[in-house]
Amino acid sequence: MPDLYIGLMSGTSVDSIDAVLVDFGDEDKPKPRILTALGHPIHPPLRDAILALCAPGPSELDRAGQLDRQLGQTFAEAANTLLARAGVKAGDITAIGSHGQTVRHRPPGTVASPFTLQLGDPNTIAALTGITTVADFRRRDMALGGQGAPLMPAFHRAAFATDRNRAVVNIGGMANITELAADGSVYGYDTGPGNALLDYWIGLHQGQPFDRDGAWAASGRVHSELLNRLMADPYFAAKPPKSTGRETFNASWLEQACSGLELAPADVQATLSEVTAASVAEAVHLFADGGELLVCGGGAKNKDLQSRLRRRLPTWSIADTGSYGIDADWLEAVGFAWLARQTLLGLPGNCPGVTGAKLETVLGAIYPA
Repeated sequence: MPDLYIGLMSGTSVDSIDAVLVDFGDEDKPKPRILTALGHPIHPPLRDAILALCAPGPSELDRAGQLDRQLGQTFAEAANTLLARAGVKAGDITAIGSHGQTVRHRPPGTVASPFTLQLGDPNTIAALTGITTVADFRRRDMALGGQGAPLMPAFHRAAFATDRNRAVVNIGGMANITELAADGSVYGYDTGPGNALLDYWIGLHQGQPFDRDGAWAASGRVHSELLNRLMADPYFAAKPPKSTGRETFNASWLEQACSGLELAPADVQATLSEVTAASVAEAVHLFADGGELLVCGGGAKNKDLQSRLRRRLPTWSIADTGSYGIDADWLEAVGFAWLARQTLLGLPGNCPGVTGAKLETVLGAIYPA
């Protein structure tokens, strides 16, 4: 019989809310099947408020409290729109898994008391949808000494592990890797920037939300000195476990690296694309000499970025996760539906080898309908 969950995800790109209706069936090792999916818009004023709160500023507490409610309402709208499109009643859904919107991530080693903050009030989501909501997935892992991120490796293991070396790379606003070794071990971490700076730079110079197919980056030339400056950031050489976000890789970081250089805007875009490809490829090389690379997130559609990865990883077979059964656009949202299911079943959702937590643990808090 159906085992239906909704997954809601908004990442560091802050471009939309990914909403998926997933059927896990009733198997012992469920294979998630996407029934309906949509991208629910985050309108410009709300997006601006999110991005403004991602950096320190005045009246943070008031702004965060209001934004928490507004995002809860918007996440609920996404879930209700999804149900209407699918023709499914709220009562048929076991639970919603909502990641929320990260506005601050301070992992161990960055501040004296590490913390992470995702907004999108799950009480509001449960109240407006009539569906039990599971949220706040990161903080239990952090309470056990972990980074609280990345969270997808446990799901990637459940969905894609095999007897061959596989790496799953998600290229969203930031990029992260999951290493699925042939011996069954799992490892992973954030590799660095993904699309966030590419989106910022084309928005600044061309007024576009993103670089479609990476065409603008492909028109430029990599600036070697800028590339060297960017890749010299200590994060790239740091050993895992590690996680990152806009706190490190942001407009100020880029502008500082550009200082004193004569740069054509298209060349900066090309260089940013190369930074993403180089940092991802380095992580893949450290994992294994060859295997299958599964790509998901917005970067899976960036032809320029994929070309750069192929040049750097000639011994790897590269394809998006759709070739392995789960559409690359919706993989992370499916992952949060899976995490909600793990929570309700009392099963762990983290990988200590990835996050550095002391032990496996059930993640998330449950907000009844």
